[in-house]
Amino acid sequence: MKVPKGKTLIALLLLVAIVALISTVATHKSRHHKAQPEPAFHAVVKSACSSTLYPELCFSSLSAFPAAAEKASSQKDVIEAALNLSITAGEHAYFKLKKLYGRKDVLEAEHTALHDCLELVDETLDELRKTDEELELYPSKKSISDHASDLKTLLSGAMTNQETCLDGFSHIKGGGVRKIISGGCVYVEKLISNALAMIKNMTDTDMAAERSAAGRKLEENNLPESFAGEDGFPAWMSAGDRRLLQSSSVTPNVVVAADGSGDFKTVAAAVAAAPEKSSKRYVIRIKAGVYRENVEVPKKKTNIMFLGDGRMKTIITGSKNVKDGSTTFRSATVAAVGERFLARDITFQNTAGPSKHQAVALRVGSDFSAFYRCDMIAYQDTLYVHSLRQFYRECFIYGTVDFIFGNAAAVLQNCDILARRPNSGQKNMVTAQGREDPNQNTGISIHKCRISADSDLAPVKSSFPTYLGRPWKEYSRTVIMQSTISDVINPAGWHEWNGNFALNTLYYGEYQNTGAGAGTSGRVKWKGYKVITSASEAKQFTVGDFINGGSWLGSTGFPFTAGF
Repeated sequence: MKVPKGKTLIALLLLVAIVALISTVATHKSRHHKAQPEPAFHAVVKSACSSTLYPELCFSSLSAFPAAAEKASSQKDVIEAALNLSITAGEHAYFKLKKLYGRKDVLEAEHTALHDCLELVDETLDELRKTDEELELYPSKKSISDHASDLKTLLSGAMTNQETCLDGFSHIKGGGVRKIISGGCVYVEKLISNALAMIKNMTDTDMAAERSAAGRKLEENNLPESFAGEDGFPAWMSAGDRRLLQSSSVTPNVVVAADGSGDFKTVAAAVAAAPEKSSKRYVIRIKAGVYRENVEVPKKKTNIMFLGDGRMKTIITGSKNVKDGSTTFRSATVAAVGERFLARDITFQNTAGPSKHQAVALRVGSDFSAFYRCDMIAYQDTLYVHSLRQFYRECFIYGTVDFIFGNAAAVLQNCDILARRPNSGQKNMVTAQGREDPNQNTGISIHKCRISADSDLAPVKSSFPTYLGRPWKEYSRTVIMQSTISDVINPAGWHEWNGNFALNTLYYGEYQNTGAGAGTSGRVKWKGYKVITSASEAKQFTVGDFINGGSWLGSTGFPFTAGF
C-alpha cells in the first residue's frame, strides 16, 4: 500500500525525535553512572593489586568473580580470593594436561614431558592449598616472619613447577603440545605471582610495623627469616633429627641390602613399603653396596630418612639422561619430594657421562630437607635443587655444566664443590640458579665451602674455563660467602647465559672469600653483580636467615652454622 508523502514525513520526524530522546536518556545515564563512586570492593582489590607485577590481570581476574571480590574488605581477603582463583585455574590446567596425556597423536617425548607436568601441577595445587590454610592462620599461631617464610616458600615452589613443566619440552623437536599448554601454564604462573607479590607486601608491612614498635629497622629483603639454630643446623630440625644425623648408632625401621640380608633388596621397594604422610621419622638403612636403580620419594612419603654406611660405600646409581629421551626432571637417579627428607652417608650418582647432556644425580623438591656427608656425582646438572627449603652439609658435589641448579632456597655449608673435565669446547658452570620472579625467596647460598678442580680437570684446567655460575632465569640469585675458591675459577667469575639476558636483574654476590680464585678485581661489571661489603647484607644468605633454618634444622641432628 502506498503511503502519502505527508504521512511519511511525519513518521520520519517522529522516528528522529524518538532516537534523539533515547540518545539523551542514554547519555544522561552514562554521565550519571560515571559520576557514581567506585564500588568499595573495587577500591580494595585495586589497592591490593597495585603491588603486583601484573596489576591489570590481578584486577580483571578478581573482578570477573564479583561474589568473591565483594567479600573483600582487606588485603588478606583479596589474597584469599586470588589464591582460590589460582587453584581453580590450576585444576583446569590439570584436566587439560590429563586429556592431552591420553591422546595417541602425542609424541613419545611429549608424553614423557606431560607426565612430568601432571606431577608438577598436582604439586602446585597441593602448595596452593597449603598456602590457603597457612593464610587462614595469619597472623596468629607463629611469628609474622615464620608465616611470611612459609607463605612465600610455598608460592615460590608453585611458580617454579609451571616453569619446570614447560622446560620439559625445550629439547623436543616437532610436536605441538608445548604450544597448546604454554598459555595455561603462564596464566597460572602469573596468577600465583600476583598472590605472592601481595603476600610479600602484606607481610613486609606487618614486619616493618612490628620491628618499628620494637625499635628495630626492617632489612629490605624478601628472604626467609628466623633460621638461627644451634651447631650450624637450621632450627626447623628437631632434636631427634639432629641426633639421627650425627649419632653413630641409629636404629632403623627397615634395612636394605643388595645381598638379601635385609628386609628389602632395593631402595625403591623400601620406599614403597614406608608409611604415607607419617608424622614420625622413618629410617631406611641402606647397607654398603651399589644399587643400580632410580628411586623416587613422592610427596605422600613424608619424614623419610636414608641412612647409608658411608659415602662411596653406599651408592645409588643410574644413567638416565636427556639425550636418551628423558627430561631433565625425570633423569634423576634419586628424586626426593616428600617433606622433611633426610639423607646421610650416601652417594647419589648418574653415570651417563659428559656427552649425554642433562643427567641428574639427585633432584630435591622436599621442603625442610637436609643432606649430611653425602656425595652427588655426575657431569651436567648433577644436583637439581628444584624447589622449597634445602640444606647441605659436608657434602661433595662433582660436575661440569650447571651442576648445581634449580630454584630452591638452598644453603650449601662446608661442602666440597669440584669441577670435572667436560667435553671438548665446553665451559664449566658451578651454578645455574632459576629464580624467575623478584618476589620469590629463592636462591643458592654457598657458605664456608671449597670450590676447586677434580683430579681429571686439574692438569688441564687452562683448557676448560670454569665459572661460578650463569643466569638460567631472569632473577637468578647466587651468593658465595666465606669460601675458599681455587684458581680453577676464571678471573671474570661469572658467565652470561645468552647475551645480555638477566645481567641487570640477577643478584650475584661474593663475601669474604679466600683463595687464588677469590680476587674480585677482574670480575664481571654487570649491574646485578656485587662484592658484598656489608655483614648485615651477607647475613641474609646464612642458614639462619635464608632458609629459616633456626626453625627446623635442629630436629635433624645434622650440624650447621646458623650465621657467620
